Amino acid sequence: MLGNRPDDPRLRFGLALEYLNAGRTEDGVRELRLYLDQTDDEGNGWGRLGAALLDLGREDEARAAFETGIASALRHGHPTMADEFRESLEDFTS
Repeated sequence: MLGNRPDDPRLRFGLALEYLNAGRTEDGVRELRLYLDQTDDEGNGWGRLGAALLDLGREDEARAAFETGIASALRHGHPTMADEFRESLEDFTS
């Protein structure tokens, strides 16, 4: 499906989730980054990217993803999501 509609961010996000669920974290990260380049995510994609990067031990990149996710979540009216990302940041930075 993505081959037929490469500009559809929902398909890209779905593929990223499938990769993450299959344990293919690097592939999931790649697809999440492509998804985030295509759309104004409300925060969920940034949080998933942050978590995947943490799984890979890439803390600096994860921190940046969570920080962007906080800003995105707040911009879209999702303060609870922003709080969850702040907690995630605190968990691995303390």
